Amino acid sequence: MDRRSFALTCATGAACLGAAAAVPALAADARPKAYGRALLVDDQGRPVPASALRRETNYVFHYPYEGTPAFLLDLGKPALPQSLSTQAKDSYAWPGGVGKGRSIVAFSAICAHQLVYPTRDVSFISFRKTKSAKGVQDGLIHCCADHSQYDPARGAQVLAGPATQPLCAVLLEHDPRADTLTAWGTLGGELFDAFFRKYEMKLALDVGAKAKAPVGQQAVVRELDRFCRNNIQC
Repeated sequence: MDRRSFALTCATGAACLGAAAAVPALAADARPKAYGRALLVDDQGRPVPASALRRETNYVFHYPYEGTPAFLLDLGKPALPQSLSTQAKDSYAWPGGVGKGRSIVAFSAICAHQLVYPTRDVSFISFRKTKSAKGVQDGLIHCCADHSQYDPARGAQVLAGPATQPLCAVLLEHDPRADTLTAWGTLGGELFDAFFRKYEMKLALDVGAKAKAPVGQQAVVRELDRFCRNNIQC
């Protein structure tokens, strides 16, 4: 084997070893999980215009299952892409906000610590325009059950409290011509299986047998104060 062939063989072998070494890292990445596409609509079934959302106001819809609530927020400022990781150390790239100003975001409303979530009777978790008594800053999603705090402008990254991973992101698509919003998947650490196990009896009473059913072609959006009778502030 001449010198040139030997060098080429060594370079090729090194490249293959490098590619093989990279496989575990790629396998550990969290990827978007596609669910059914659900157009966000109001109580009358009319599409909710992205531009009509009130800034820094809690909205709730259910996705990807009939029993799993999610927050919809217009932060009033751009939410830029972020690199995050789950409790299992799976890394993922949150794409940031959508809409004209890239300010609209959505996350699972199930707290990543004790699985606290908003019900029609009470909600211990919500977005706070100004910080609470134990808040670390303005503009966070705060869970009063354990004081976990998440920054929705940074992919719901944990800033305080015992939660060990960001809230699972709900992925949105914005149609600039129609000004509509469509949920199509999730990204990050899903907790739906644990949620259904923990609240099986309550969900059966509140939602019925359809709690685990995938959301259909539409998901109804409501302001949290209209959806929930008692939004706890702490």
